[in-house]
Amino acid sequence: MTNHFTDQLAAAVRRCGNAVCVGLDPRWEQLPWPITTGREQAANGRAEAYLDFCCGVVDVVAGLVPVVKPQSAFFEELGPPGMAALAELIRYAQDRGLLVILDAKRNDIGSTAEAYARGLLGRGQSPWGADALTVSPYLGEDSLTPFVDVAKERGAGLFVLVKTSNPGGGLLQDLELRPPNEQASPRRVYNQVANLVERLAAETVGHSGYGLAGAVVGATYPEQLAELRAAMPHAWLLVPGYGSQGGGAKDVAPAFDAAGLGAVINNSRHLIFAHARKEYERFGPQHWQRAVEAATRDMIARLQV
Repeated sequence: MTNHFTDQLAAAVRRCGNAVCVGLDPRWEQLPWPITTGREQAANGRAEAYLDFCCGVVDVVAGLVPVVKPQSAFFEELGPPGMAALAELIRYAQDRGLLVILDAKRNDIGSTAEAYARGLLGRGQSPWGADALTVSPYLGEDSLTPFVDVAKERGAGLFVLVKTSNPGGGLLQDLELRPPNEQASPRRVYNQVANLVERLAAETVGHSGYGLAGAVVGATYPEQLAELRAAMPHAWLLVPGYGSQGGGAKDVAPAFDAAGLGAVINNSRHLIFAHARKEYERFGPQHWQRAVEAATRDMIARLQV
């Protein structure tokens, strides 16, 4: 295995001195007017605006943070022009020295799962070239195995949904499983998924001590975050829910190991649309990139306190 993803991620976190992941979630109605003006009715105008905006964010955060996470859905919504913009964005971010987690939450079984993995994973080895990919585990272990096999072959990474940040996630993830005997502690579905992820991670460990299978665990449930950090010592965590969903620095602290590694903290709207927040309104839409930079630096500082 070459170019092990979590080894690269650990090195990038050390180089930048922080574990911030900037989520690239372009929403037309929240883009600053200098990006949207003149594009409202233009053919492919929204796709061009999304690309210009996200590349503008990348220009600001490259060198500050180790990784970005484009949300595929906003690009897919625009059809072929949007998908072309997403592919260009991934390459642009990588050329600027950033690792790229593609948030596409794919899942299937057999040859279909393998096709997803081969199409999406691997810098310079697939059409999309993502360094890592989010995946769902709810079709079972045989749905994850093809992704793990391709990740091993290409040195790419995976982040499996374990305990997500949204309020409705508990409907399935928190369901109690019947213990094998009366003395056993109660377990939940997310515990079962975490056990699977830890096994897959332990089988693919790199020099950093972390495997290619990581886990998505939300900042909005700090007790479960601490529990799952302990349960998955070889799995790098992708932690959403910081910022606009209410998670703060204290909430995400349990995600890290003793060396300050093992997790990246995602923040999307509070960073990329910072120009619309009261704290940064002094910059205005005209200087939205300066607002992004200020918000990113503020997040970095808060996580280091």
